[in-house]
Formats: sequence, structure tokens, C-alpha cells
Amino acid sequence: MSELLFYDLKEASGLAPGLATQVSRELGRRIVAGHFPEGGLVDDENKLCERFGVSKSVVREAIKMLVGKGLLEVRRGSGTRVRRRASWQLLDDDVLAWHQAVEPRPDFLRQLMDVRHVIEPNAAAWAAKTATVGQIAEIAEASVKMEKAESVRDFVVADALFHRAVLRAANNEVLMAMEGVIFSALLTSIRLTNADPRDNGESVPLHRAIFEAVEARDADAAMAAMNDHLADTRSRLAEALPGARIEDERSGEAGNRGQGNTADPDGGRGGGGGMREAGNRTHAAANARMTTGSPPDTPARKSADTSNGG
Repeated sequence: MSELLFYDLKEASGLAPGLATQVSRELGRRIVAGHFPEGGLVDDENKLCERFGVSKSVVREAIKMLVGKGLLEVRRGSGTRVRRRASWQLLDDDVLAWHQAVEPRPDFLRQLMDVRHVIEPNAAAWAAKTATVGQIAEIAEASVKMEKAESVRDFVVADALFHRAVLRAANNEVLMAMEGVIFSALLTSIRLTNADPRDNGESVPLHRAIFEAVEARDADAAMAAMNDHLADTRSRLAEALPGARIEDERSGEAGNRGQGNTADPDGGRGGGGGMREAGNRTHAAANARMTTGSPPDTPARKSADTSNGG
């Protein structure tokens, strides 16, 4: 569910993907899952044609797509190899979506959460200053849907739409280009926590507090509320991943929220110093471990239907 929802949130084209795109996605999932390890060779052209039941031209086009995303390299005489993860275009929407189809990597999830901590509190503060009436209404609608959700999917969708609405209400084109990172971290965290959205006694009020601060045009309160929410999310993830450390070094910083790391109180977009301050913080989440099994020959597209507020 999460991979498809990711594409829905990104408002990807409703047209059915072509054969080359379908093959590139299947190979991409296998690469992200480690079925084809870094530095290793992928199956040769003939095997890929046989496996997917497509022509060589389709396979070549699919390989070209993955080369463009930094996952593969083609060398004459030595075959097609998986590149080091450091070379992957990790912010590419497809690469982020493929992470939803495999077991979560604690170290990657921690990094995504770090980015959320840098982006979302500032986005909430800017939204409090720049959001239009219509954008505030979208945040309110998503908040209400979270409160009324009776199914896992309804809650997940409402939660994701809430964060998308806040991000877009900041009215910053660069931030909007970072939506995929937020969605990837959000959907992954939802998969790892509570099984029933109705058990989220803390998550819903935290989202409500963000909305109320944005509605009140209180940038400091909006930033503080988002920080509180993300600290809660990170804490729940740490409980859901006992074999990994996804620490929140922001615990104990409540007294500093709204000070320094805030949007410009004089009315400009501001927050530049806060963004730099957040970006310079380090997180001591070392030695993240998680053992995963090899994926099946045809990677599952369905994520575990477990849910918690992201």
C-alpha cells in the first residue's frame, strides 16, 4: 500500500506505466532491497527478457532509466553492475517509492527523520505566516479526517495529506520539491508503529496543535508543535525498532523551541538561521542494525497494513 500511496501523494500521472517503466520499477525494488547487491552484476539481457516476458529494447530502456537514477552502470565487456549506494539519486521519487516496497533500513529511516526535523518545523512556521485561507482549510480538513478515521488506510491517507498541506502552505517551491522525502519518512514510520489508528491517543492532538497554531498565525507555536510531534514520532520508532537506535537529541529542548530556530518575527519568510541551526545539529544514532531476508523473485508491492501517526 505504501508505495502506491507514495505515488498518489506525489500526484503521479494516472496513466498506466509503459513496459520499460514497469521493468525498471521491478529491478529498482530488487536493487533497493539488496537482491542485487552493490557492486554486483544484474542478470544479463537475455535472462531479463525471459523473466519479464519483454523484448530486448524494453529491457535496454529500463536499464537506461536506472542508469539515469544512479543505480546502475553499464560497462562494455563487463556487464551491468549496481553502483554504490552513495551514487544513487536518493531524492528521486521512484527511488524513494521503492524503499516503501522493502523492509525499512533503520539507518536510512533515521536520516529521513533528520531531514524532517530540519524541514517540517520551519515549514510549519512559514505556513503560519504565508498560508492562504484555502490552504489553512486543507490542513483543517486533513486534521478532521485523522480524528474520524476508522480504517488503517483512511488514517494513513489523512495523516499524509496533513503533512503535505502544511508543507505546501509554506508557499516555498524548493520545499515543495522535497515532498518526496517527507512522504517516504512518513509512510515508513506508519508501517512500523501501531496496528490500529484509533490507538493514536497522542498523535491526533499533536496534529491538531499544529493546525491551531497555523490557523492562529503563530509561527513560534507552529514550529514548537511540529517539533513536539516529530519527537513523539521518533520515540515511537525507537520502540518499534528495538534492534536499532533512532534517537531524538531534541528531547529536553522544549524550552528552546520557538527561540532562535523560528521564522522571522518581523514578517519576512525568515527562519534561515533556524534552518541552519537545525541542519547543523548532529544525531548520535550509531550502529543501526536490522537483519532482513532475501526478497522473493517477484517483490511484494504490499506494505504491512500497520499504522501510526507520522
